[in-house]
Amino acid sequence: MKKKAMHAPEALNEAYDYKPRPSSFSRGMRIDIRGVTILLISGTASVDERGQSIHEGDIKAQTWRAFRNIKALLESEGATWHDVVRTTCYLKEMRYYPEFNEVRTQFYEQEGLDPLPASTGVQAHLCREELLVEIEAIAIFESDDKSE
Repeated sequence: MKKKAMHAPEALNEAYDYKPRPSSFSRGMRIDIRGVTILLISGTASVDERGQSIHEGDIKAQTWRAFRNIKALLESEGATWHDVVRTTCYLKEMRYYPEFNEVRTQFYEQEGLDPLPASTGVQAHLCREELLVEIEAIAIFESDDKSE
């Protein structure tokens, strides 16, 4: 089994670059096992390439940015949203769910997803006060690497 950290620096910074102290996690992990690639994407929010939270107070804009950041991470490993089999969606408050779901539906339609990924929605305290949504994803696809 091969493992490697995922990166999409043009879309969002590395967690270990956070100031004043780094955060100890990878944006995602790629695992290759006998011709199958699994991408485990960490909770991803409305963060830019400098590590700044953006779209403060706007659940729709934050949701769009989180989905675009995940898309960049997927593309960095040769995957697309069609390879995503599961998401877990963390909302600061469930009152944001209707607007979140509206954007998610638009994004999935834009990506042409069918079937849709399995998903769970959870109300949670997020890592930054200004964040309203954070999404993690799992993608699985066949790869050329048949070793291990």
